[in-house]
Amino acid sequence: MDRREFLKRGAVGALAASAAGPFIHADDKSGSKRPIVGEGEHRYECHHDFFQAPGDIRWFETHGIAVDSQGFIYIAHRAGGAKPKSPDEAQDTIAVYDPEGKFVRSFGKAFHGGGHGIDVRTEGGVEYLYLAMMMPVDLVVKTDLKGEPVWIKEAPKESHAYDDPKANFAPTNVAFAPDGGFFVADGYGSNYIHKYDKDAKWVKTFGGTGEGEGQFRTPHGLWLDDRPGRTPTLVVADRANARLQRFTLDGEHVGHDNHDVSFPAHFDTRGETLLVPDLHARITLMDKDDKVLTHLGYDPEWTKKVLDGFKIRSQPDQWPDGKFIHPHDACFDRDGNILVAEWVATGRVSFLKRLS
Repeated sequence: MDRREFLKRGAVGALAASAAGPFIHADDKSGSKRPIVGEGEHRYECHHDFFQAPGDIRWFETHGIAVDSQGFIYIAHRAGGAKPKSPDEAQDTIAVYDPEGKFVRSFGKAFHGGGHGIDVRTEGGVEYLYLAMMMPVDLVVKTDLKGEPVWIKEAPKESHAYDDPKANFAPTNVAFAPDGGFFVADGYGSNYIHKYDKDAKWVKTFGGTGEGEGQFRTPHGLWLDDRPGRTPTLVVADRANARLQRFTLDGEHVGHDNHDVSFPAHFDTRGETLLVPDLHARITLMDKDDKVLTHLGYDPEWTKKVLDGFKIRSQPDQWPDGKFIHPHDACFDRDGNILVAEWVATGRVSFLKRLS
């Protein structure tokens, strides 16, 4: 069975939700206290490994996390790095939990190995998932909240960005435009951003590989920054260039900031606050002027240890409470708590309970 046929069958059948089973999150050790991260009005109690994988799924590199309007949590993971030999060997790549942390359902066997970006959007009163599936899948997919596909997109041929056989398409995240369109980050492929209209038709492509203004080295995450008092812009986590870049909604470069990020991965916003999960062992909160409010869990010595050959990501017994290893995605829930998915070999999803 070739790749296209496997994905076709998976989109029709393997995306169906698995039966929900019981879920129990990790409990406190007797007498222990949860660590607190942050400062001032931005303090959070850490509950690591709060979302345990259900029995028929083994976490592997938890990559994306999102919350719908009812508070249900959607977690995307790679489900194993190797391409399955058959659909029967594939694992679901999306797991869904209710607001209390109980497992509800899972889906996405067709995307085994590629689970990455995930975000929720409301269109005409109906919520949908937008999924960015990296290699070996290399697709952008819109589904309903149960995983039934609306459309599936490969690299946009109209852009001619992939005419060269050496050019790769490996999407990492999707951002939403206010007019119903959306943007796709080719973060693990050829370093482009692709703009689509409200009918999911390709509009334009910008970016490309480099270190200059408007160029990228791993445009891993992107977000519509429409916080109060700001002109809406597209903010891009230009990860390997260690900076945030900003663009108009037509893709024109308007500025960058490389002072307060180290290896930025993605974004979320709540009110005037910008949330930036940073793969270098911390989570950054910025104010309306993009000034750092706090770096959650940041410790320079711990960061040096984490980045020393990236060995710690495979050694969960070395992970101290209140510290992060590789935050890959993070988002606010409806109560202002923070959910964190980390790029570690065993997967890890933490719940940061808002205290102030």
